[in-house]
Amino acid sequence: MMNGERKSDRAVVPTKPPNKARETAAEVVEGRDLAKRNASEQNTFRTQCREGVPSALERVRQAARRDKEAKFTALLHHVTVDRLRDAFTALSRRAAPGVDGVRWEAYREKLEKNLQALHGRLHVGTYRAKPSRRTYIPKADGRQRPLGVAALEDKIVQRAVVEVMNAIYEEDFLGFSYGFRPGRSPHQSLDALTVGLTRKKVSYVLDADIRGFFDAISHEWLVKFVQHRVADKRILRLIQKWLSAGVMEKGTWKETEEGTPQGATVSPLMANIYLHYVFDVWFQQWRKRHAQGDVIVTRWADDFVVGFEHRTDAERFLGDLRERFRKFSLELHPEKTRLIEFGRKAAERRKARGLRKPETFNYLGLTHICGRNKVGGFLLRRQTMRKRMQAKLCEVKTELKKRRHLPIPEQGRWLASVVRGYFAYHAVPTNMRTMERFRFQVIRHWHRSLRRRSQRNRITWERMSHHVQRWIPFAKKQHPWPNERFDVRTQGKSPVR
Repeated sequence: MMNGERKSDRAVVPTKPPNKARETAAEVVEGRDLAKRNASEQNTFRTQCREGVPSALERVRQAARRDKEAKFTALLHHVTVDRLRDAFTALSRRAAPGVDGVRWEAYREKLEKNLQALHGRLHVGTYRAKPSRRTYIPKADGRQRPLGVAALEDKIVQRAVVEVMNAIYEEDFLGFSYGFRPGRSPHQSLDALTVGLTRKKVSYVLDADIRGFFDAISHEWLVKFVQHRVADKRILRLIQKWLSAGVMEKGTWKETEEGTPQGATVSPLMANIYLHYVFDVWFQQWRKRHAQGDVIVTRWADDFVVGFEHRTDAERFLGDLRERFRKFSLELHPEKTRLIEFGRKAAERRKARGLRKPETFNYLGLTHICGRNKVGGFLLRRQTMRKRMQAKLCEVKTELKKRRHLPIPEQGRWLASVVRGYFAYHAVPTNMRTMERFRFQVIRHWHRSLRRRSQRNRITWERMSHHVQRWIPFAKKQHPWPNERFDVRTQGKSPVR
């Protein structure tokens, strides 16, 4: 409940639930709860004029939209048993267990009893966050990325709390922030970047990355940022518990004085809140006060790209950004942060100075290249990053060795799912030649794997072509041109950011 909201203003649930609700809601409104296992029922009623009454979270959204300075003093009551049940259902069944060793299937056996107990502990203040189990996964550059696997009940509570807090922060977050937000995808960020580079006067690009961002987040600053909008002390205590729970690595507990574990459900929201105040809001002010020409930006978590019309703006921004990050315990990665000449006129200008073609930069798995279309005009070409494709092909080759002696149809079905999934992300316009090369290399690895099933080589290319035609899909464009999808999504009302 927001400051000033009276108890009499709350909606009352009618004795009979609506027969034809247009939308399902995730929780019931304050008052009498719906019957058990009715999580899909509408949590509000419709008036005699057939107009929907706002749900509890919808009222939070409306209040957050009306008053950007309002602080919400009562939010934990939105974490109901129904919302906890929905959060549990949304979890991955195959996810690795945390330090408690509890898996999804085991928790489901006594789900209602477990959820009631968890709900009770949350609201009386006896809930305790467990440390995350530290594990590592390989990165594309060969290094190891640390992940924190939270306990099952921590995942449930975090997902429910994130859903409640999203009702506030989705009204605050700016349009060029795309990472880990509901209803937003990497391709929307890529579309916005492409439209900005082609429609705005961009001549220089700052490709930036924050060094060890998730491990460098200041707990003190993060709590202060959350307090700008959330004044519910119970929610704040939950966040502080998750931040200070620590990690378990090889049986040893380690305290976490800064950072938030990658892999935790609450981490993406905390990261977006942190960068919203440290970067997004500051960037908007900097652009209005100091920019002499066009400036565009798009951000996905800690990876962002900024385009400038003038080099003086770019150099000043980079210096101011380093100073800004230093105040909040952040640092730009020296090897992954570059200021390059890039844009519609970059190739001509560099050629006139006797320089080589403009440099390329990577963003969200795609390499962006200054190219030319059939009539000689500027064309932003996007291709799959070489390291990413090589890593994927190496993964396919390793997995084929494990599946070498399985029936060919089983191998074919698995390869078909891998290739379709790869095309679903990477098959963008201007990238089809790379997709054809990827498909050819997958077929080549499969052919070699089948030939090694025995010393008698019976898999000729003629026979192999039959298997390929049956199982391996052709490379086809899976995405429209970025400007077309961007215009449809924004309906021409949103300027290029």
